[in-house]
Amino acid sequence: MSPRKANMESSIYFGADGWWHGRVTMGVKSDGSPDRRHRRARTEAEVRRKVRELERQRDRGRAPAAGRKPTVAAWMETYLTNIASLKLKPRSLDDYWSKTRNDIIPGVGKHRIDKLQPEHLERMYRAMLDAGHAPSHVLKVHRILSRALKIAHRRRIVAENVATLVDPPSIDEIEANPFTKEEARAFLEAAAKRPSFMRWIVGVGMGFRQGETLGLRWSYVDLEAELFRPEWQLQRLTWRHGCDDPHACGGRLHRFEPCPPDCTAHKSYKRGCPKPCTKTCTKHASTCPQRKEGGLTFTRPKTKKSRNAVPIPPVFIPFLQDHKAQQEAARQAAGELWQEHDVVFARPDGRPLDPRADYEEFKELLKEAGIEDRRLYDGSRHTAGTILNELGVDMPTIMEILRHTQISQTRRYVKGRSHLSKDAMRRMGEFFVPSPAPLSAPNPGPTETRTETADTRAARARRRRRIR
Repeated sequence: MSPRKANMESSIYFGADGWWHGRVTMGVKSDGSPDRRHRRARTEAEVRRKVRELERQRDRGRAPAAGRKPTVAAWMETYLTNIASLKLKPRSLDDYWSKTRNDIIPGVGKHRIDKLQPEHLERMYRAMLDAGHAPSHVLKVHRILSRALKIAHRRRIVAENVATLVDPPSIDEIEANPFTKEEARAFLEAAAKRPSFMRWIVGVGMGFRQGETLGLRWSYVDLEAELFRPEWQLQRLTWRHGCDDPHACGGRLHRFEPCPPDCTAHKSYKRGCPKPCTKTCTKHASTCPQRKEGGLTFTRPKTKKSRNAVPIPPVFIPFLQDHKAQQEAARQAAGELWQEHDVVFARPDGRPLDPRADYEEFKELLKEAGIEDRRLYDGSRHTAGTILNELGVDMPTIMEILRHTQISQTRRYVKGRSHLSKDAMRRMGEFFVPSPAPLSAPNPGPTETRTETADTRAARARRRRRIR
């Protein structure tokens, strides 16, 4: 009779099925039952190698959790629903869901998470690039998937995060294109003809983000202390179903076939016809009778630093006081139709400005001012940082005004001007090589020195004798 094996000792044997089998005791499961893993191979050496690897993982505390591993699609749904939703902002979470549905699940969603290999990711990225996706889009997909696999690795669902073994596509950073001083003045002159003039004064002159500007409330504006406190921002969030069966709720809007080439139903869509619905589509939440968490919503800024108070230039105060008086007159004129939201920049009925309409107005003002097309961020935050730099303001101060957490981020926002660089290098050259005197200048001739020499008369006489 063979002696009893010690606790936690593995067993290896040849089975009647012609395979070598190994069984490793890993501990206990969450319900208290023994956690005993099975490995098999055609040869004894191979099964011993597998058993030793499993024992090493157990001894280091890095053994994957027991049970069948989920697919990438199932894990991404678990990650986004139960883990990422507790930390991410709503807009970021929507973006994660979008890239998961459209890119990750079609690309590698059917692989078991513990069987995923670097080659699978590389083929997916290559296919995305060939389909016309920008490298920045592929990089964002890589980061989302890498973060989900990192959490799976922490929880020992997988032994390794394979996304760290893949080099994603490199991207060229988008170069800032801020207004020049002349362009900024021309833009504000065009904006002065519109009721939203103060909105653009704050955006261009103080470097506020669009959401922060549209989300400003009078409760957080101190005209006496000359301070803005951007405690809130205005964002348009995606509606979510409040019903029990989202698929059935949007049944009348489901489209499972692609649009024909001559589609007229979506001719006003700027991005073309929408993609067909999946068989389990849960979209169309905007038509749900119990919809929630969508539309124009006030949310907190991304970081605590973004909520720091910003000084208001003193010359802006009279304009803000006039703007407040005009808004009070509009409130009186609207009467019962006025919807109070306490926003600094409101529509005629008191509602906050629509970010989409605000963006369209920015493009219209560019045309009226004769300025080439550019991003809204270039015309506000990048412009404010660059002009502050041209006025001689140091980087730490610009960082505080723009409310960045790192000065390296501020340096990416501030773009150097070629004429400033040229002037700086001119002064540098004059320091090392002074400019020559003009050729037409008259010869001044010998000059008389009034400085006494340090030598005595006797020392000079001795030098003359040596020379002779």
